[in-house]
Amino acid sequence: MARYTGPQTKIARKFREPIFGPDKYLDKKNYPPGQHGLAKKRGKMSDYGIQLQEKQKAKYTYGMLERQFKKLFLKAASKRGITGENLMKFIESRLDNVVFRLGIAPTRAAARQLVTHRHIMVNGKICNIPSALLVPGDVVAVRERSKSLEAITNSLHGKGNSFSWLEWDGGLMTGKFMNYPERSEIPENINEQAIVELYSK
Repeated sequence: MARYTGPQTKIARKFREPIFGPDKYLDKKNYPPGQHGLAKKRGKMSDYGIQLQEKQKAKYTYGMLERQFKKLFLKAASKRGITGENLMKFIESRLDNVVFRLGIAPTRAAARQLVTHRHIMVNGKICNIPSALLVPGDVVAVRERSKSLEAITNSLHGKGNSFSWLEWDGGLMTGKFMNYPERSEIPENINEQAIVELYSK
């Protein structure tokens, strides 16, 4: 499965945001990488540059490559409503993201690994496709033989569900995708309108 495997701190410094999770090195060097990273006078970014940067930020944040991302954009554009908000809703409904949001994994990369290693079930059946899109009512569960995995128990320890569109049963280790989230409920700092403008060129 194709995915980004390069240096994460370098990418986080590029956007000046901990898009891969807490990063102690980013805290120390919160400026762009490279010899000119600290330069006070940096060229003003064009509208195209801003739009491209927002798309890249979204792709890195959710662990998606261009083909998957554009496919979701086209799906969002074909639906009624605001395209940018539709895009964010569909991205949030990806299985790897939902596993991460439920707290089963500490990061989206770890969630992707749990899914591909067949530790996660959807509606009672094993699903090893991280990009699978859930629909309201779908039930995500940890496979019975995987419930004692240290990686999963450590991630779930002391975590409470803080997302209104997800329902979690800690005893059964099952979660339910209740509905698509509203844009205001999604915490990621992404300007989806800039992404729509980029693809609309």
